[in-house]
Amino acid sequence: MLKFETLIMASSTLICDTEPWKELRAHVEDINKTHLRDLMNDTSRCQSMMMEFDGILLDYSRQRATTGTLNKLFSLAEAARVKEKINRMFNGERINSTENRSVLHVALRAPRDAVINSDGKNVVPEVWQVLDKIRDFSERVRSGAWVGATGKALKDVVAIGIGGSFLGPLFVHTALQTEAEAIECARGRQLRFLANVDPIDIARNITGLNPETTLVVVVSKTFTTAETMLNARTLREWISSALGPQAVAKHMVAVSTNLKLVEQFGIDPNNAFAFWDWVGGRYSVCSAVGVLPLSLQYGFPIVEKFLKGASSVDQHFYSAPFEKNVPVLLGLLSVWNVSFLGYSARAILPYSQALEKFAPHIQQVSMESNGKGVSIDGVPLPYETGEIDFGEPGTNGQHSFYQLIHQGRVIPCDFIGVVKSQQPVYLKDEVVSNHDELMSNFFAQPDALAYGKTPEQLQKENVAEHLVSHKTFSGNRPSLSILLPSLNAYNIGQLLAIYEHRVAVQGFVWGINSFDQWGVELGKSLASQVRKQLHASRKKGESVEGFNFSTKTLITTYLEASADVPSDPSTLLPKI
Repeated sequence: MLKFETLIMASSTLICDTEPWKELRAHVEDINKTHLRDLMNDTSRCQSMMMEFDGILLDYSRQRATTGTLNKLFSLAEAARVKEKINRMFNGERINSTENRSVLHVALRAPRDAVINSDGKNVVPEVWQVLDKIRDFSERVRSGAWVGATGKALKDVVAIGIGGSFLGPLFVHTALQTEAEAIECARGRQLRFLANVDPIDIARNITGLNPETTLVVVVSKTFTTAETMLNARTLREWISSALGPQAVAKHMVAVSTNLKLVEQFGIDPNNAFAFWDWVGGRYSVCSAVGVLPLSLQYGFPIVEKFLKGASSVDQHFYSAPFEKNVPVLLGLLSVWNVSFLGYSARAILPYSQALEKFAPHIQQVSMESNGKGVSIDGVPLPYETGEIDFGEPGTNGQHSFYQLIHQGRVIPCDFIGVVKSQQPVYLKDEVVSNHDELMSNFFAQPDALAYGKTPEQLQKENVAEHLVSHKTFSGNRPSLSILLPSLNAYNIGQLLAIYEHRVAVQGFVWGINSFDQWGVELGKSLASQVRKQLHASRKKGESVEGFNFSTKTLITTYLEASADVPSDPSTLLPKI
């Protein structure tokens, strides 16, 4: 075994050992001699750092980088064999080596006539077989051809999932809720997402709903995910207690591959919608995981536009040269900020309330993908990977955490703006429209971060001397701007795919596996031990054993303080 590990170590060249990495390390000293005030005065540089793709404008001129920096980053990408890794992903090779799986979320939104192979088999026909099944089922539900157990049309949908089975679909749903065409298609319908095992989340999701008009979509690949299945059993009880056990078959469907457990649960296997091992949870929005609930709410034609938007970026990512490739540029700039400039966080700041759930979704896509400490060959890394992602829509964030970004830690920012508002408002006698007011801040904040404000400027403004240091802004804080033409289903798909591929590029450069998530599994296994102890203590009166002193004390205190919780299942259904 030792000989095998030695072989791996010998054959694994970490990216930090390459010349391009070392050149970038040395280049930091040159960049530290510059300031964005001066870099932004170089018009030719700024022009070279702006590009357009399919109506989307990317401006990364406010990054702490020169054209020389970009050339060095392209050399780093070459040393990391990024293009080869992209090709391997699209070719269906098992680049998720720790789980021995292909990574083919791009196949989920590929055109019907595309050929994308996994293990020598074109998977696109299978994808479209499921999409066609979703189209047919969602149209039957929406038209009233499929009704509930009492003959009433199903107008409300609760999708049960967690992690990637929840955050991605929720982001898309929230973004579509206020889009004009989607509003018309969703009129009279509700879509809710239940993720947290906390009964409060259940209570919130069923409040105001009638079991007779509700359809539940249970999303679990194996149909064994602990939190999801407990929530599913709770809603099954909610339906059964109101309509009888036989109603489950008409009011619950599944997104799963485990047809045996689906049937045992009480769901007709014919009403199960498949997805595949080559779809990671956080990359599954474009599978039945997201497409089924979204199609039930908005109709399949709207969702198909979303898929086409994502597919357009897939083709761009696969074929565009790196200097004109949006996800590649964003990924390389993130590597530059994290690994060379030492910025460990990134703020995602959409200037659209419709994108309020975008940052939480990308938080998972990025941090679960690239939060790794070893290379894809299992070698411990001498450099940090991943970044801390967070965000809030503008202008809300400006009155919250922007203070830290302007005068505290340096945090690179992604500003995302939209040319045409989903819900334009023009008030008489106002200087600008509501959307113009929003976008005024979108354009101003990146410059405020880049230029800052000097003591000399403040003195010229006659600011009191004792306040000069408090009102000084150092500037030189990097950001980039993405300007979308609108925020329809197609653009939402584009935005999703850009960030998915950006994360992959970072992982490809760092030499890690961005497509597994073993850190999630450890917490699950430890929770299983606690679950067994709680059961043994509640049902058999057994004392808490097998835990450290701290955990034992916490569990014992919890058991003693919650001893009067009712055990009758009917009393456990949330009531608001």
